[in-house]
Amino acid sequence: MSEPESSDGQQPESTIEPVAEPETVAEPETVAEPETVAEPETVAEPETVAEPETVAEPETVAEPETVAEPEPEDEGISHLFAVRTTGGQEKIVMRLLEARIKMEKINIQSVLLLSDLKGYVVVEARDVSAMFDAIQGIRHIRGQLRGELTYKEIDKYLIKKSTVSELAVENTVEIIGGPFKGMKATITRLELEKEEATVILLDATYELPVTVDANYLKLVPA
Repeated sequence: MSEPESSDGQQPESTIEPVAEPETVAEPETVAEPETVAEPETVAEPETVAEPETVAEPETVAEPETVAEPEPEDEGISHLFAVRTTGGQEKIVMRLLEARIKMEKINIQSVLLLSDLKGYVVVEARDVSAMFDAIQGIRHIRGQLRGELTYKEIDKYLIKKSTVSELAVENTVEIIGGPFKGMKATITRLELEKEEATVILLDATYELPVTVDANYLKLVPA
């Protein structure tokens, strides 16, 4: 853009106003550095307390071994002993043994006869000492075989047990064998050794004492 001309045709002198120097900006004050904060003193770690010494545990004393107690003998087990007798006296020996066992309460289970083994009776007892107690001093006993018998060995020889020991004088009985079979009677006398009984027949028209084999008598319940 052209400057305006003056009225006389001369260009006016340009007046240049001096530019004021800018004011000197005061430098900012130096900010004092903050004081160095003293580091806190290192606190001494507490001394390690020594752990107490481990006390050795007392040695375990070995318990004494338990001694196994012997098992009690089975009271249900019995033993069989063969007792030698005078020939032909087996039944008498059996009757005498049964009488002693009953009277003295000896621990004997039974006395057995063997049908085909003459001269012997078999004593069934809990132990050998009971058997010896029973046979000691009995007439017609000649000794005892060593060892024991088994049930298999004697089973085929066993005969029916006599019923004489179950009878008594004045018992009412039925005769189950012999010539008076089927008749009833009253016992008036018993011969244990001979296994005989004297009876009075109840079915007779008069009192008739007769002697019969005691094994033919069956006790009649009262």
